[in-house]
Amino acid sequence: MTPVRRAGALLAAILLAALLAGCAGTGAAGDGGNAAQGTSRETLTVFAAASLKASFTELAARFEKENPGTGVTLSFAGSSDLSTQISQGAPADVFASADTGNMARLKDAGLVDGQPRDFATNTLAIAVPAGNPAGIGSFADLARSGTKLVMCARQVPCGAAAAAVEQQTGTDLSPVSEENSVADVLGKVSSGEADAGLVYVTDVRAAGGKVDSVPFPESAAAVNTYPIATLAGSRNKTAAAKFLGLVAGPEGRKVLAAAGFGPAAGSR
Repeated sequence: MTPVRRAGALLAAILLAALLAGCAGTGAAGDGGNAAQGTSRETLTVFAAASLKASFTELAARFEKENPGTGVTLSFAGSSDLSTQISQGAPADVFASADTGNMARLKDAGLVDGQPRDFATNTLAIAVPAGNPAGIGSFADLARSGTKLVMCARQVPCGAAAAAVEQQTGTDLSPVSEENSVADVLGKVSSGEADAGLVYVTDVRAAGGKVDSVPFPESAAAVNTYPIATLAGSRNKTAAAKFLGLVAGPEGRKVLAAAGFGPAAGSR
């Protein structure tokens, strides 16, 4: 083989090797990208009223099991605090409120995507320390002199509901403390810092034997409706829609009913 032919053959071999290497490199990058995409895990951030903690923790676990590519991050607090955080730009995909008022404010501000869905109702109960040492037997007893009553602040749904019952019954309550969530009220009652606290029936049930419940018929004057919605700023609207479907669907209603929530109008 002449030097020219040898050089030509060598050049051809080099070009062929480079071409094969390039193809192999493209395949590896493609495989690696698909593998990374397959193992990536999107996160759905749910802001929910404190009274939903037990139910939504269970539902989130079910959702993750049914949607293995999606993790759910839950944030619980008073609905008014959560709506304020969302208004101030806190990143979240779903908001579940303990009243329609806080949801309506976000919708009016253009922060809600689509129409909120009502998924549950809740009613107030009087929580007392185990054994009811102060002998609380009625809503009127909460106004008794010397009674250490703890309530939610009026801007919190459970506080607004209590105020509605006050107005309906003409009772003047003087709480020793106003809290930002039902969880905080319940904590003061279970620790013995208060003789009684106004919370939801679901909170008393979730507390187990830590507190006792004193139901009162006047609570029917202030039944809270719980709405849920996808937020306009959500980056995971498909997953958010699936979560809403779980909460408002048969599985969600079963979990919520077991916790003591009532059905929303039209969801029976």
